[in-house]
Amino acid sequence: MARNRRLSPRPSAQLLALLAAVAPAAGMAQSAPNATLPTVTVKEAPEVPYKAEKSANDKFTAPLLDTPKTVQIIKKEVLEEQGAITLMEALRNTPGITMQMGENGNTSAGDTFQLRGFSLQQSTFVDGIRDLGAVTRDTFNLEQIEVVKGAAGAETGRGAASGFLNLVTKQAHLGDENSASVTLGTAQRKRVAADLNKQLGNESAIRINAMVQDSGVDGRDYVENTGQGLGLSYVTGLDTPTRIHLYSQHIRQKNVPDGGIPSIGFEGFYNATPAVRNAPKVDRDNYYGGVNDREKVDADMITAKIEHDLGAGTTVRNITRVGQTHMDRTLTGINAISTTGNGAVLANPLTWNISRSRQRVDQENEIFANQTSVNTEFNAGGLAHSLAAGVELLHEKQTSFDHGTAVGTTPPANLYNPNPHEAMANFGPRTGAESGGTTNTIALYAFDTVKFNEQWSLTGGLRLDRYKLRTRANNAAGVLTTALDDSRTLKSWSLGTTYKPAQNGSVYAAYATSETPPGGNNFTLSAQDNNQNNAALDPQETRSIELGTKWDLLNKRLNVAAAIFRIENDKQTSTDPVTNTVQQFGKTRVQGIELSAVGQITNFWQISAGLAKTSTRQIDQRSGTNGVTITDGVRWSPDLTLTLWTSYQLDKWTMGFGTRYVSEQKRVINGANPATQNVPNIPSYWVADAMLGYQINDKVSLRLNVYNLFDEEYLSVLNNGGSRLTLGVPRSAMLTANFKF
Repeated sequence: MARNRRLSPRPSAQLLALLAAVAPAAGMAQSAPNATLPTVTVKEAPEVPYKAEKSANDKFTAPLLDTPKTVQIIKKEVLEEQGAITLMEALRNTPGITMQMGENGNTSAGDTFQLRGFSLQQSTFVDGIRDLGAVTRDTFNLEQIEVVKGAAGAETGRGAASGFLNLVTKQAHLGDENSASVTLGTAQRKRVAADLNKQLGNESAIRINAMVQDSGVDGRDYVENTGQGLGLSYVTGLDTPTRIHLYSQHIRQKNVPDGGIPSIGFEGFYNATPAVRNAPKVDRDNYYGGVNDREKVDADMITAKIEHDLGAGTTVRNITRVGQTHMDRTLTGINAISTTGNGAVLANPLTWNISRSRQRVDQENEIFANQTSVNTEFNAGGLAHSLAAGVELLHEKQTSFDHGTAVGTTPPANLYNPNPHEAMANFGPRTGAESGGTTNTIALYAFDTVKFNEQWSLTGGLRLDRYKLRTRANNAAGVLTTALDDSRTLKSWSLGTTYKPAQNGSVYAAYATSETPPGGNNFTLSAQDNNQNNAALDPQETRSIELGTKWDLLNKRLNVAAAIFRIENDKQTSTDPVTNTVQQFGKTRVQGIELSAVGQITNFWQISAGLAKTSTRQIDQRSGTNGVTITDGVRWSPDLTLTLWTSYQLDKWTMGFGTRYVSEQKRVINGANPATQNVPNIPSYWVADAMLGYQINDKVSLRLNVYNLFDEEYLSVLNNGGSRLTLGVPRSAMLTANFKF
């Protein structure tokens, strides 16, 4: 577990050591010509854990220190120390991200989160290519996670109103390096992972990453997460001008999904019946689904990348990807509480029931992408340029298969003692009815960093997308029932200037835009006038402005950064108060400040910390008669989030501690009296984690992770109606043995 993080001496110390060794030897050489001089080896300082110097994204034309925007990179060292297995767990290391549950009786599938008030569900990328599908992503095949904040249409195309995620996968490299880990934990968690890299010749290597796990969920009965993952990478031409990468990733998951528990008894719970309003909570481990509930995910992607160095700082590359994700899910949702019998409220709460509904999702996502790009450095007009440009072809398709109405009845569950073994309504095979959408995109982009002198530089980016969306639906007989089309050109750009008052610091100002066309986030166009996905409407426009500073301190071991920002998303549908017609003047505004510190304080003390203080508002959001204002905030957007992880190495021991804070998150944002609205918000909470590692020898180490150290009960996610919730994981633990061979 523990790693030798001692940095090599500074160059000045190395020079003194060299002179001290050479001077006496020179004197001896004068009197003894055949004397042998001592050998002095100068080693480069190793890479600093936690801290990255540059992004793996080829569109970034400057080091992170000189990039005029907020970019956080979560490296594998942090993920390993924390035992972070899922992407949701990994993203706890960046402030400003929250999780969602879904609408009323439904529960969102896969990774569902938002950043700075906007959804990230369609803004997740793997090695620079958009990743689709309702899948809970695993970290077993990730080298690092890059979180880019601010409007990012120039980098990604449609959407990306508040930023995007780029997941960087592990690639084969020269040298043999093999490792494996075995994990046991509470909730009967069992997990085995392996990372095997083999050099095949002077220029080629193969790498295999694999994972298998079988686990329950702490604090929950019946809920299970079972999965296998395989990542394959072959590279030839390493350390030569031409490199060919062939790699793939394959995920299989068989889970028992969790519909949550009723919110009765929690802070803010409201019901018109006093007896219900004052009733106690249900047990947190109650499971209201059925034993036949399931979630099956198959996700595959295959990628080929060719890179060629033309010389003089110029590299040309082409990357092609084919991917498919299929999610088949049957879930039992919970709805209204029933407390009556024979026309009166039953006096004993143990006889109360809660209604349930069966839901079926059978969805397939496909993607084909091809990118051709060039990175080059040159001088023109007496100025130094670092240019990245390319063309992208993208085909995306989403299909939902219909299974009809569930046959049979689903009985209500006892509110305080549900029985998952009761017979429930079941869905039949596919009926033949389908719905979904297809998007085809041709994009051109260019980024350039112009360096005027050692202090000043200018970075600009422009992307043009020719975007076409087709929404189709047919009934079981194959008759087309819906046919909607939208085609348009999207333009996004960014511009930032950077001033370096010192070699190790920068101050910057940046402006960026993005556009989200109708249906751009869900592949579904609408014929309704007041629906944002109506093809007759203009794209939503997002603009962001950011002022910030970044500094490398402590001999470039620690990076600290601060930024103030404002994001405005315009052209949302709203009702004109005069004409009472739908217009596009609704707007969301998010502004705030973000601070971060990542790297080493000493050779043995690491830190990753971040704080985001934000204010979110919806402006001119009106609806109903005479355009009465119905919205005064942004749902699930806390004012303050904080995250900290730090570890210290002491001989063979490594000790780690982390904490995160999330302030109150509003559910009720329409100005209504919160006292009469069911659970109007998610209360603020603190959570602390700890880690203890021991290095047995060079090949074997042990790590113990304890989560929610003080066993805090907190509400993690709440559904949009306030009737269902999921609690945060109670105190839990994992013990991991790591092996190198």
